[in-house]
Amino acid sequence: FALHAQIQPLPAPLRAELKAHFWQPGCPVPLSGLRVLTVTHWGFDRQAHTGQLVGNAGAAPALARVFRRLYELRFPIRHMQLSDAYGPKSGRPADGDISGSFECRQAVPSPCTGGKGTGSWSEHAYGEAVDLNPVENPYVGCGRTHDRAGLPYRNRSRLRPGMVTPAVVQAFRAIGWGWGGAWAGSTRDYMHFSATGH
Repeated sequence: FALHAQIQPLPAPLRAELKAHFWQPGCPVPLSGLRVLTVTHWGFDRQAHTGQLVGNAGAAPALARVFRRLYELRFPIRHMQLSDAYGPKSGRPADGDISGSFECRQAVPSPCTGGKGTGSWSEHAYGEAVDLNPVENPYVGCGRTHDRAGLPYRNRSRLRPGMVTPAVVQAFRAIGWGWGGAWAGSTRDYMHFSATGH
């Protein structure tokens, strides 16, 4: 299975899907500022797969290097297809363990505070954030998480497949991105990497 990374403009069907459900006027990045990144990655089945995500055009070359490194590390990613993130809800993976990048939305508040939004754009709205295996790397605060499936992974001392490792953090750090698992305070977003670290 040949290792590869490819960066392309959004194809017309994907642009239409994003405009219909995931992007709206006022989003901080125009659709023309987004790209599809296609990469080879390892799955939980220990086989090589082709995955795709949508990200900021300016970040895509650096992200291609990150995913090349994750492939070298044999880091498994469960779901990383565009249809997993942007397809009809009926066709998305039931486990919700979808790795992705772009989504024009507000930042999610800590489980400590509750609520639906923070009033500020998420780094995902800029296409400058990546969430890896959200079940194995949950967003937690005050011992709680938004997704019950991630509860068994609150304990980070027992490493299991798909959990972010120091080598994965270093792969993102090499392009200047920060990790939500290193945030100060009681809230940690173990799945989340972003250009600003927020």
